[in-house]
Amino acid sequence: MVILGSGESGIGSAILGQAKGYDVFVSDKGIIQEKYKTELINYSIAFEEGKHTEHLILNATEIIKSPGIPDKVELVQKAKAKNIPVISEIEFAGRYTKAKTICITGSNGKTTTTLLTYHILKKAGYNVGLAGNIGKSFAYQVATENFDYYVLELSSFQLDGMYNFKADVAILLNITPDHLDRYDYKFENYVASKFRITQNLTKDDAFVYCADDLVMEEYMQQHPIKAECVPFSIKKKDRWQRRFFTRK
Repeated sequence: MVILGSGESGIGSAILGQAKGYDVFVSDKGIIQEKYKTELINYSIAFEEGKHTEHLILNATEIIKSPGIPDKVELVQKAKAKNIPVISEIEFAGRYTKAKTICITGSNGKTTTTLLTYHILKKAGYNVGLAGNIGKSFAYQVATENFDYYVLELSSFQLDGMYNFKADVAILLNITPDHLDRYDYKFENYVASKFRITQNLTKDDAFVYCADDLVMEEYMQQHPIKAECVPFSIKKKDRWQRRFFTRK
């Protein structure tokens, strides 16, 4: 298993990969931060910095890519051409936990919403972890902790590398144009990326979304969501509000 990038997600993936019996190699084109290098040394994980040794990387069974590395990078394209799976840390870590996941994304407000959701669950006495695009990586916590729930903040870059991962509760706050350079400057591609948070949802899961966001409403009309849809709004008052906010 090759890990491209040695940031928080990369180091967590390396530690989890080693714990699950993989032969792990970490490659970073830049200089690895001292705290992360120390962890790699302590865990006896092979690594390189300042370069990508192509023949080693393209010999991988699977590659876990940092969300900061675009799919358009030549090395990533070569890996895909060789049919080497290129996935995100979230996809990888999700294989090794049975914890329930509350996954939050949106162009704005996702960090605040994630922290608040985690705080509420923690204060309510739940055995809950905080991960994703915030705090210790999801993979590191799956390797070293035993939480029953995770609240995950997910960026579009993380969502792009997720295929079989499934949220139990998916929350999409809003969608406004952002990071369009990663999406061929097409807003519709960015919208589709955000909606990857709903992939693999079943009728037993929940999708919480903003009913005031016309972009979301339009997308959902063309792509029905299988989960129970729970809209929120500051403009509309309908049957769903009475059902969810007047329970005894």
